[in-house]
Amino acid sequence: MKILVCVSVVPDTTTKITFTDGNTQFNKTGVQFIINPYDELALTRALDITEPIGGTVTVITVGEADTEPVIRKALAMGATDAIRVDANPSNGMYVAAQIAEQAKSGEYDMILTGRESIDYNGGQVQGLIAEMLNWPLINVVMELDVTDKKVTAVRDIDGGRETISVNTPVVVSAQKDLCEPRIPNMRGIMMARSKPLNVVSAEDKYNYTSVNKYDLPPAKSGVKMIDAANAEELIDLLHNTEKLF
Repeated sequence: MKILVCVSVVPDTTTKITFTDGNTQFNKTGVQFIINPYDELALTRALDITEPIGGTVTVITVGEADTEPVIRKALAMGATDAIRVDANPSNGMYVAAQIAEQAKSGEYDMILTGRESIDYNGGQVQGLIAEMLNWPLINVVMELDVTDKKVTAVRDIDGGRETISVNTPVVVSAQKDLCEPRIPNMRGIMMARSKPLNVVSAEDKYNYTSVNKYDLPPAKSGVKMIDAANAEELIDLLHNTEKLF
């Protein structure tokens, strides 16, 4: 079983976000970067699948050289090797095209992704990869099992759960209930230093969009306290001032 796991490198959730160059560039100074949490779940499940039956787990990211320390963590978790496509991940279509291009030559049985990245929350890449490769997609799964070349997944739907089975190759995206993420141990950290991290050039395709400007949310205003006995004033503020109903 050969599994390709897509990994995004994202700012830690405690990071204070700022911008430079007239709010056109994300300011990386002093920012702590981590593996996207949903991608950690995908990687952990890939390792859980391959360890009993044999196989390889390759992690892939689209990013510049400063992402490599984070990718080494994925190798420390147990991934066999890593691929870094040397490019700025400017938009979902562009990222999906780079990953699909690498997947075509890798003869993978399955591609695992997180359901979305926690920085942009796009949730686009897995569907685009599946379309570009003409593979089936099982999206946002909370259970995943593999028997021979058959993949069975469970996901939430309105009013219940859905069980889907499909033959490989397939693209699957991970939800938070899929598993508990692994924590690298000291042996894994030491072994990660010598594992292959292959840097490849990006394909010049599907780079259709660019960011003109970022804007931060407006500053939060102070809290207005309304006396519990004065319900009419509260209703008036919510209806006429805040326009909530």
